[in-house]
Amino acid sequence: MVAGATSPKASSSASSPASSQVLVASNRGPVSYALAQDGTLTAKRGGGGLVSGLSAIGSGSDAVWVCAALGEGDREAARRTGGHLDREETGGQAVRMLDIPAETFEAAYHGVANSVLWFTHHMLYQTPLEPVFDEGFTRQWAQYEAYNTAFADALAREAEQGATVLVQDYHLTLAPRILRERRPDLRIGHFSHTPWAPADYYGMLPDDVAADVLRGMLGADRTAFLTARWARLFTECCEQVLGADVSVDDGTLSVTYQGRTTRIGVHPLGADGDFLRERAHRDDVAERMSQLRDQVGTGPDGLPRRTLVRVDRTELSKNIVRGLHAYRRLLTDHPEWREHVVHLAFAYPSRQDLAVYREYTAEVGRVAEEINTAFGTPGWTPVVLHVKDDFARSLAAYRMADVALVNPIRDGMNLVAKEIPVVSDEGCALVLSREAGAHEEMAADAFCVNPFDVRETAGAVHAALRLDAATRASHSRRLAETATAHPPARWLLDQLRELT
Repeated sequence: MVAGATSPKASSSASSPASSQVLVASNRGPVSYALAQDGTLTAKRGGGGLVSGLSAIGSGSDAVWVCAALGEGDREAARRTGGHLDREETGGQAVRMLDIPAETFEAAYHGVANSVLWFTHHMLYQTPLEPVFDEGFTRQWAQYEAYNTAFADALAREAEQGATVLVQDYHLTLAPRILRERRPDLRIGHFSHTPWAPADYYGMLPDDVAADVLRGMLGADRTAFLTARWARLFTECCEQVLGADVSVDDGTLSVTYQGRTTRIGVHPLGADGDFLRERAHRDDVAERMSQLRDQVGTGPDGLPRRTLVRVDRTELSKNIVRGLHAYRRLLTDHPEWREHVVHLAFAYPSRQDLAVYREYTAEVGRVAEEINTAFGTPGWTPVVLHVKDDFARSLAAYRMADVALVNPIRDGMNLVAKEIPVVSDEGCALVLSREAGAHEEMAADAFCVNPFDVRETAGAVHAALRLDAATRASHSRRLAETATAHPPARWLLDQLRELT
């Protein structure tokens, strides 16, 4: 979901099908805190597909969300409450926030999760130079183990007999196995929101680390992925790294290792259509649409210019720079589009504490300015770049989109690909990377591209812009139906049912 989104909490009718207590473990929780100079704490509810999906567990006293304190505001809130947050600030959700030592969190989150596991699964390494696994990484890995152990210990303490625990993502790959050792009575699931690396690429990890990650996830009764492709790659890694046995029974994968069998699941995460449509028609979105229309303007023929829309964080995997190069290629190869199309590019800075992300964000701005300098005219700005996160403005762009550009190098799913067709007023065409998880569901109605091929992407954008209105609307309707087939609440509840 676009940054800043906050979906309404699932109704009580969308309760867990399991009769036991439900616990969810994730790095980020449903609320964060800002600490003022006078010591005042201000709570802010989180957003995104994960938050809205996990909120489906309801606000009953038997449901607990275990998360980490991410900053000093969170740490102070955890200290003041003993880690059990005030339900009035969490939307009624019981939340256990862990005050993990800052140095442990930093090494586990930035040193391992975001700088090693994320890079591995998104295949982002410049392999002549990186990765380098030395003594520094060994120390960071020990902290990652400590971070996972802190979660497992908290879950073991909070869980009632026979409870169901859903552990989330690459931050917590070791926790299922540790928790299994402490509480064999629990039903444990793990879900990966990222892609999974092919076995050869995964093999760049140190052998013991590669094995420990897999063993950790296989500590769950069931580990699940966003697409069948990522699930298959995980099982191939289990075979090659661990020598585990992989079997298929009635279409369902399972992995047997050291006498235990872990079932493998697939749960695509969809858009929350009802929320998006309602939120996209509020007054603040209408105001942003008016502003964007002024920025887009009209062409020499007096008609509103066409819009090519992208909304992303400046995450390396999102491939924003190549998207801009493809747009420049479009204007070069098809000069008929000059002054008739505007690229609304929303690139919200991400992970700016890491130098490589700061450099990438700067490159996005540099290339956008280069295009505007080369092609712009007094009445036409080819690229309208916004870098300040603004959810209402993102929704306004969604509504205005004639073509959506979603061209990640690799992506677990990519909810933007699903959200824009749901919200677009007149229907939009979708240019979609074949390396996005969403491709598995949406390829039939999208213009699919190799994300590294700038020529092909430019050609796909050209073809998408040329679609007649009726065809574009027809494609967009089918895309929206696909996008909303697995809304966040259903995504979560399906996983719970599979663990009963």
